[in-house]
Amino acid sequence: MKNSALFRLHLIVFLWGFTAILGKLITAEAQVLTFFRMGIAALFLFIYIRVIRKDNLNVPRKLLFGLVGVGGFMALHWLCFFHSIKVSNVSIALCCLSLSTLFTSVLEPIVFKRKIDVSEVIMGMVIVACMAVIFNIELRYKEGIFFGIFTALFGTVFSVLNGKLYGKTSSGNIIFYEILGGFMLISLFYLLTGQISEVADITTRDLALITILAGVFTAYPMLESVSLMKYISPFTLVLTVNLEPVYGIILAFFIFGESEQMSPVFYVASFVMITAIIINGVLKSRKAKQTINPNTP
Repeated sequence: MKNSALFRLHLIVFLWGFTAILGKLITAEAQVLTFFRMGIAALFLFIYIRVIRKDNLNVPRKLLFGLVGVGGFMALHWLCFFHSIKVSNVSIALCCLSLSTLFTSVLEPIVFKRKIDVSEVIMGMVIVACMAVIFNIELRYKEGIFFGIFTALFGTVFSVLNGKLYGKTSSGNIIFYEILGGFMLISLFYLLTGQISEVADITTRDLALITILAGVFTAYPMLESVSLMKYISPFTLVLTVNLEPVYGIILAFFIFGESEQMSPVFYVASFVMITAIIINGVLKSRKAKQTINPNTP
């Protein structure tokens, strides 16, 4: 069962890595792409949770507002992510996700009121140093790096706040209302700015790709990641998810070719960042085991 769970885990991480590929293949702007992705994903989730499983979607009003607010950060995360891809490339956008380690080391202690872990901050600073090197070498992609940094920031805020909501309702309800909330907030933006007509300009090809993105690469992996928590540890989940940039960058290189070719320094810096994240995960795992059993070597 554990081997099966690990295979499923790597499959969903692979699917998440392929999200960036679809983001580049879809010609619609990031705003329109995110609007349809969240709307269609919410529809798929509703059908699965309410129609197929016949689960209850009722949540307290206060919690509902909280989920919608967190969904807003999810929408901002995806908006910045896809915009970063469109103004630079897949490799840059995925590489910037590594900055989540630094943001988490600062935001998580504030939200959960715990002491800052010095090792997390050190790892975060190593990643920042690598990003600074990449920025200087790949200056032509400065706009993509800028939005990539905000991608990591909003993604971290979303994840940390999500941790506060965990257990207050079913995981399916949390995912559904967050995605639906993000869709509603983008819709409200379109209505208030009078730009709602922009969504009608989407091509049939783009709509088909976004439907695949919303169903196969969004709704399914999110639900699957929740169910996998029964069989694997949170550490294994987090550590494996860190392979998303690796899968994405390799796929982008083979699919898009020259437009994804970066300087050797980029790949060295990316390798150092991913290694730092893995080392940080291993150290945290050992620390957690020693806290549970002080006699463990």
